[in-house]
Amino acid sequence: MPLLTITHRTEYHYAHPVAFGEHRVMLRPRDSHDLRMLQGALVITPQPASLRWIHDVFGNSVAIATFDRRATTLTFDSTATVEHHPSEEFALTPDDRAFFYPFLYEEEEFPDLEPFIRPQYGDPDGELSAWALSFLDAQGSTPTFKILSGLTHGIRGAFSYRKRHAHGTQHPLDTLQTGSGTCRDFALLMIEALRRLGIAARFVSGYLFVHGDRAHGYVGGGSTHAWVQVYLPSAGWIEFDPTNGIIGSRDLVRVAVARDPIQAVPLHGSYFGGADEFLRMDVSINVVSAGEDTAAPVSAVPA
Repeated sequence: MPLLTITHRTEYHYAHPVAFGEHRVMLRPRDSHDLRMLQGALVITPQPASLRWIHDVFGNSVAIATFDRRATTLTFDSTATVEHHPSEEFALTPDDRAFFYPFLYEEEEFPDLEPFIRPQYGDPDGELSAWALSFLDAQGSTPTFKILSGLTHGIRGAFSYRKRHAHGTQHPLDTLQTGSGTCRDFALLMIEALRRLGIAARFVSGYLFVHGDRAHGYVGGGSTHAWVQVYLPSAGWIEFDPTNGIIGSRDLVRVAVARDPIQAVPLHGSYFGGADEFLRMDVSINVVSAGEDTAAPVSAVPA
């Protein structure tokens, strides 16, 4: 894959000059052996009084900005160039302890994985658990890859993608019952289903690279994207994108990982003023091969 350049611009508009509270910015791609950050810049207008970088509890890079002036617009411009070495689709051999489900995690790993195994959302009537169990073979052990692939492609095939203007992520039961949602909703649904099977899964926020000459039928481009990582003994954390049926990190640029979607919001902050002061938020995002035109359309909110 060529070098990728990611441009992400968010602009808030207000009716009158307002003061701004602290803003947390989570837009920097997450360095790893398969994703190398070559260069990047974050430009904030008006210039913040202070800007500091921290690593959160998951090791994600977070910029924290504070302000000492009022303005009618607040703009965040992030640019990053990354070298992406996508992993091939993983393959387990019959000798791997996770080849068949159910399997056991290593005793020394389980305490660290337990927060990603424990369900976070209610399922009072067992509807979500029953749906997760439907991906298992009726008799005997089920190949683990069959479960993971079945969920990934099952969500893509049976659910309708739709952008939602409301912020946040809907409850997995709402996604299951309506059969529709955003990429964040699909990721959370798959995560909670896997957790009910005792499989460690976590939320990933980042970007989707849509090839100009072969779109693959992808949806979710031009916005922030979300998918799932699953932890398997001997294989580690593996990417699954139920929105587009991607297995492995092909075309996925990782920014943040988290136990819950609320912990991986790309940009979060506050302003001081009445609710009617806020006019709109414009977001433009583009991911292209380095050197290509980076002009991008504007959308009202990220998906």
